[in-house]
Amino acid sequence: MAVPDDGGTLLGALRDHLGLRCVKDGCSPQGQCGCCTVLVDGAPRVSCVTPVRRVRGREVVTAAGLQPEEAERWANAFVATGASQCGFCTPGIVCRLVGHERRGADLSDRDVVDNALAAHLCRCTGWQTIREAVEVAVAAPVGPAVRDLGQAARRASLESHGPQTVGPDVVLGEVDFADDGAPSDALVAVLADGDWVVGETLDEARRLAGKIQGRRTTLDFEPPIESPPGDWDVTLRTCWVEPAYLETDASWCAPGGEPSDVLANGGAFGGKLTSELGTAARSLADRLGRPVRAIWSREDTVRFGPKRPPVAIGVRADGSGIVRVGAAGVVDVVRSVLPDVEVEEVALSGPPTALDLRGAVWTEAQMVRAALDTDVDWITSPAGGRARATVAEGGISVEVDGGDRLDEVVMRSYAIGAAHMAWSWLTSESLVVDGSGEVHDLTIRSFGVVRSSETPPIDVVIGGSGEPRPVGDAVFAAVAAAGWLHLGAPPQIPAGPSR
Repeated sequence: MAVPDDGGTLLGALRDHLGLRCVKDGCSPQGQCGCCTVLVDGAPRVSCVTPVRRVRGREVVTAAGLQPEEAERWANAFVATGASQCGFCTPGIVCRLVGHERRGADLSDRDVVDNALAAHLCRCTGWQTIREAVEVAVAAPVGPAVRDLGQAARRASLESHGPQTVGPDVVLGEVDFADDGAPSDALVAVLADGDWVVGETLDEARRLAGKIQGRRTTLDFEPPIESPPGDWDVTLRTCWVEPAYLETDASWCAPGGEPSDVLANGGAFGGKLTSELGTAARSLADRLGRPVRAIWSREDTVRFGPKRPPVAIGVRADGSGIVRVGAAGVVDVVRSVLPDVEVEEVALSGPPTALDLRGAVWTEAQMVRAALDTDVDWITSPAGGRARATVAEGGISVEVDGGDRLDEVVMRSYAIGAAHMAWSWLTSESLVVDGSGEVHDLTIRSFGVVRSSETPPIDVVIGGSGEPRPVGDAVFAAVAAAGWLHLGAPPQIPAGPSR
């Protein structure tokens, strides 16, 4: 199959010229997230930083082109273990694992699997279910799921706060995300200095916009809010944090039409609820008279996408104190957990913040409450899901109650993912934002998301009955509270080493 050598990337050739939208673009293109991984002459390669001319005359295989036995075996394993949630990262991960398997790698070895996964970022699953899927695919292949995948999708949609599909199509990249369903003749619009620049392909639009890849700073991160003055029994300061959803904000629209859903098959942990990309796509399509794909680069998402509001908290043993938050409208959220504190809303220079992000501010209040009251057991989220957690040297244990399970595999997967996110946030996640508000960490690898090799074992026990309720926020808060106390309630997080 021939494509023009237009100076672009293999990723651009696959998605824009051949319409193979199972190959995903998560880092735009930094070669760091692994979502665009394909097989070139059988070897895994990230296509976003591979010039298309480099593969002239070579065999390129995407997740859509795997051997039927391979595709079925790996897709069934991922579905059986809940190893794919939104699924944006999964086709690339499957391609890498198949490539290693074809070359004789021992995928029964945890270290081998962790090394393979080090080339990828998965924000949803917490890695553990992916490792379990490898075990199933290699040692004990399973047939198609006999579970009710409709019920599984109900649980997934409940947890992700948006419509989500569950099944082998998700694993192999055969469901549409926000940028995937556009017609082949759609123009592509990217941002440059606040204006939209339009090209026939994404590669062309980026060239016209003069896009330069983001960077990772060597500066140390610092919490942006000063601790309130006082003699406190418990203190906590947090940093800027990137939600790190993998599909950057995107939408497409035909003239006079409705734009594609920016949430698509993934909820982005609340990070896209106020996204304006749909509005931009519609406006551009109406003005240009052609379908338009409006796409943020990874750098755009980091600069302009919402962040978890930083906090600085000081409380006394009786529960009185001061909570400073870098966001507005937080008084009721804080006082629902810490009713006797004063709340100060602090204006910060920097990226926007959002309370929609997973357990934002409410979780930090729960952590402080747990430090004040060692009898705190179950934590109930505003949405009604409950969780309690224990963190020890041997790993993380979580018990959840989200009413009717609907599908235990999916419920367990979301609990593991939320536990991983909490542990990662506590120990290593941050962004450097300077005093003027400029973000300096603009690459996937600079976010500090804990990798598979660094993730402790996570055990989940599921109980409950009645009306189904999401458990993700409750698990996040429960693990954050238990993990923070396990680490000695450090006054600043992340509590891991500075960069």
